[in-house]
Amino acid sequence: MNNKLIQNIIAQLLDVQEKENWLDENFKKKMESVGEDKVFQRPLPALHSIAELISHVLVWRIESIRKLEGMDANLTVDSPENWRTNDQLKEIGWPNLQKEFYQSIYTLIELLSDKDDTFLEKNYRDEYSFKYLIEGLIHHDLYHLGQLGITIKFLNLPNHTELGK
Repeated sequence: MNNKLIQNIIAQLLDVQEKENWLDENFKKKMESVGEDKVFQRPLPALHSIAELISHVLVWRIESIRKLEGMDANLTVDSPENWRTNDQLKEIGWPNLQKEFYQSIYTLIELLSDKDDTFLEKNYRDEYSFKYLIEGLIHHDLYHLGQLGITIKFLNLPNHTELGK
C-alpha cells in the first residue's frame, strides 16, 4: 500500500501529542507539568485556562474525526462547545477531559492507518481535501500547544494571581 504520506501524518500527530520531537515539547509533557489545582485557572483574564485550551483542541479533533467518518460535522467558531467555560469543564472533570483528549489522537490514527495516500486528495466538503483537513488540524494543535506553554509559564510565576486582577 502506498501510504508514506499517511504514515508521516500519523508520526506528526503522535509527535505533537506525546513523542520527543524537534520542538522538545508536546501536549503530554505540558499537561503533566501542571497540577490539577491550576488547570481551570486563567492566569490573566485574556488568557484561556489549560482546561479551556485542551477542550478547544479536543472539539476540533472530534470534528475532524466526524469528517473522516463521513458524518455531519458542523462545528463553527461560534458553536458553544468551541470554547466551553471553566465551570462547564469542571463538571466534565480534568481526568475525563484528559482521557478524551489523549484518546482522540488514537481515534484519528486508527481512522487514517488503513488509508492509501490517495485518500488525502479526496474531498470531505466542496473543495476541501482530507489532506487540507489533517494538515490544518496539526497546525491548530501546534498553535494551541504554544498557547498552553504561555499559560503554564504565567501560572508558574510566583505572583500570578496578582497579574489576573
